[in-house]
Amino acid sequence: MTKPMMDLRALVEKSGDADLLREMIGFAAERLMELEVGAKTGADYGEKNPERLAQRNGYRDRDWQTRAGSVELRIPRLHTGSYFPSFLEPRRSVEKALTAVIQEAYVHGVSTRSMDDLVQAMGGTGISKSQVSRLCEEIDERVDAFLTRPIEGEWPYLWIDATYLKVRQGGRIVSVAVTIAVGVNTDGRREVLGMAIGASEAEPFWTEFLRDLVRRGLSGVKLVISDAHEGIKAATARVLSTTWQRCRVHFQRNALAHAGKSSRRVVSAFIATAFAQPDHAAAKTQWRLVADQMRPKLPKLATLMDTAEEDVLAYMTFPAQHRAKLHSTNPIERLNGEIKRRTDVVGIFPNEASIRRLVGAILMEQTEEWTVQRGRYMTLETLAPVCDDVMVSLPAAQRD
Repeated sequence: MTKPMMDLRALVEKSGDADLLREMIGFAAERLMELEVGAKTGADYGEKNPERLAQRNGYRDRDWQTRAGSVELRIPRLHTGSYFPSFLEPRRSVEKALTAVIQEAYVHGVSTRSMDDLVQAMGGTGISKSQVSRLCEEIDERVDAFLTRPIEGEWPYLWIDATYLKVRQGGRIVSVAVTIAVGVNTDGRREVLGMAIGASEAEPFWTEFLRDLVRRGLSGVKLVISDAHEGIKAATARVLSTTWQRCRVHFQRNALAHAGKSSRRVVSAFIATAFAQPDHAAAKTQWRLVADQMRPKLPKLATLMDTAEEDVLAYMTFPAQHRAKLHSTNPIERLNGEIKRRTDVVGIFPNEASIRRLVGAILMEQTEEWTVQRGRYMTLETLAPVCDDVMVSLPAAQRD
C-alpha cells in the first residue's frame, strides 16, 4: 500500500464525524497541489533531480471556503515563476462575478488600496481591459440566460421587493432600486423569477417589471406579497389582476409609530390577536374590535387599521399551512440581506451592468441552492386548493 493511501486511512480512522469531510477535502487538496507543483518543477518535494525546472520557496496560507466549511490551505511557492492551484480556478458564479466587478472598477480608475488588496487576495496579480472583457462576457451570458429564461407553469405566490445600491452615473454617485421577484409554482418549488434595475420605485417601473414577467410566461398568480408601496399595489392590480398582500411586519412598524413608547408593546400584542384567529372572518371581526378599542386614544392608528384591513389580512383567505410564509416579505428579505452582504464588498458600482452581473449571479446561485438542497417550499397537498381556485377571491377594495 502506498504512503498516500496509508495516510488517508489513518486520517479516516482518527477524524471525528463532524470534521471528517473537511479533513478529507484538505487532504485531497494537499495531494493535488503536490502533484501539480511536482509537474511544474520537474521534481517531487525534497527530490534531487538535475533536470529540476524550479526551486520551491516555502508556502503561503489561504483559507478555502467550501460547502463543508473553511479549509486551511498551504499553497507552495516557487523561487521563479508562480503557482496557483487548478482546483481554485473554476470559481463559483458569484465569486467570478464579484471578481469581475472589482476588477472592472479597478480598470475604470475608481479603485482603492483595499480593493487592490482584495484582488490580490482572490488570486489576481494584475488585470487588463481585455481580461476583464473576457471574464465579464462569460458571466453575463449565464446571468442573461437565467434572468430572461421562459417562466413555465403557474406560480400562485409571488413576492416582490427592492433593495438599493450605489452606482456611478455621469460623474455622480446615485442610488438605484434593484427589484427582485420570487415565486412558488404549483409543484411547490421556489425560484427567483426576475430582476430589474431602475432609478425609482414609481408605478411605471413596477408595471414594466411585472409586464416583463408576464411576457416571459408568468401566469396563475393568486397572491402578490410586498411592502406598502402604492406603485406595487397599482401595478399588481393593472398587470396581474390579483390579490395583493401588504407585508404584515412592515404594517406593524408603521402602526407602532402612532403609539407612544410606553404603549407599543401592548398595541403590538392587541394587533397580533387578529393574526392569531383561525380564519379570515374571525380575523376581520377581531381587527375591527381592536381598531375600535384604539380609536378614543389613538385615532391615527385606528384610521390606519381601517384603511389597511383588507390588504393586511388578505393572506388569511389562503391555506393555513401557507400563512406563515405569506403574511410578510421575510422570505425575500433574507435574500436581500445576502445581496447586501455580497455587494458591501464593492461599495459603489462602476455601472449598472456590473450590478446586474453580481446580483444576477447571486440570484442564480440562490435558485440553484433552493432547487438542489431545499426541495419543495410548499407541499403539493396544501397547494391543491389554491391551484383549483377554491380558496381565493379578490377583495372588493382591490378590484378598483
